[in-house]
Amino acid sequence: MIPQRLIQLCNERIAPYPCEGFVYGKGPLSPVLMFVGEAPGETEIHNGIPFSGRAGRYFDGFLQELGVTRSDVYVTSAVRSRPYKWGKPKGREERKYNRTPNQKEIAAHAPILDAEIELIQPSIIVPMGRTAYQRLLGKSPRMTEVTGHLIAAPVLKLENWETRSYTFTNTNYQLFPIYHPAAALYKRSLETDISAHLEKLKQYLP
Repeated sequence: MIPQRLIQLCNERIAPYPCEGFVYGKGPLSPVLMFVGEAPGETEIHNGIPFSGRAGRYFDGFLQELGVTRSDVYVTSAVRSRPYKWGKPKGREERKYNRTPNQKEIAAHAPILDAEIELIQPSIIVPMGRTAYQRLLGKSPRMTEVTGHLIAAPVLKLENWETRSYTFTNTNYQLFPIYHPAAALYKRSLETDISAHLEKLKQYLP
């Protein structure tokens, strides 16, 4: 769906940074929703399935609450490779750990997300978590202030790779930000809010 030459270019741009693998976006060309996450983790880069690790179980729960399946939605992320850092737990061997992508890494893969949005023209984009929200809207608010609300706004599109500058699209999109599925792993108290947000999102589905 996305030209291989574009994917190759973006992977060349991200090559200098500590990232590994590549996971394609998954879903139909006319999805009910487009979900945008942060970046794949260790599980995802091995099996190529977005949100298939620990957070993936919560994501599948999101879909179940919405009454849709993976075949109904398009799932992608701000960065398509796994950003990692090395760490050595006490008494264990050094290994790679997931980390939040930096702005250079996000810009490297930005054209892929831009192309997906332009091609699919989703009726509702669902940014999951702060990284996805900031990538699309250019702001970094407290997630408690923006989750669970439908927003009509243009989204950011990479304008210049060298300067990592973005411009807003001429098209307005419907966005419904929610918490990232991993947030519930670390803060179980969010589950009630997430469920309420999903119930509200369900009202906007066709």
